Amino acid sequence: MLPALERHHEVLAPTLAGHAGGPAIDGRVSHDALADALQDAMDEAGFELAHIAGNSLGGFMALRLAERGRALTVVALAPAGGWPPGDPGALEALERHRTMQGLVQGAAPHADRIVASEEGRRRASQYTTVRFEHIPEELLAHQIRGAASCPAALALLDYAADPGYALDAERIACPVRIVWGTEDRLLPWPRAATRYRTEWLPNADWVELGGVGHSPQLDVPAQAAELILGFTAPVS
Repeated sequence: MLPALERHHEVLAPTLAGHAGGPAIDGRVSHDALADALQDAMDEAGFELAHIAGNSLGGFMALRLAERGRALTVVALAPAGGWPPGDPGALEALERHRTMQGLVQGAAPHADRIVASEEGRRRASQYTTVRFEHIPEELLAHQIRGAASCPAALALLDYAADPGYALDAERIACPVRIVWGTEDRLLPWPRAATRYRTEWLPNADWVELGGVGHSPQLDVPAQAAELILGFTAPVS
């Protein structure tokens, strides 16, 4: 989506702390570790306020920055943290992530060969997209290697399990749009959105994308970009 967004905005695309290429996280993940690192990145880039968009954990972190008063608007694509309290589906999803982490580490040395075939590209993207044919091979290979090299992957999963995600939604004063694909296999709609819909942000602008998976920016990039740009455009 970056070319479409960069035609209208100055864009900062930071890597989350604890991820491949991002700031390090030492030891256990704290509640503020990722938000602090993103806030530092904004400060270094000279962005006191910004329109913020993110997917999955990045969507949750976009809302955490809004909670801190750093957002003009937020577009959160299938943000993490919305499972109902005690829902067994949340634990199942975390265990699936743990299993997948081992699988991508085994696959990473063979990433280029995997994405050279249509079947390999489908398998590499099956949990993030419905439509995959347009995704470049090199991007899918890069994602496999990036996931395999995420140094804090297990620590982040431990944090998600205990104590879990928390959001002080009453502190969010900016407009929020939440976008969710109906075919999301990682955070299934509408179950994994329950806390956002009923507790945290029921009055957000909700957009349901039929036939779209967990990562709209990969699945339907042009539509995802328009959903962000249409929300950030100034009201005349």
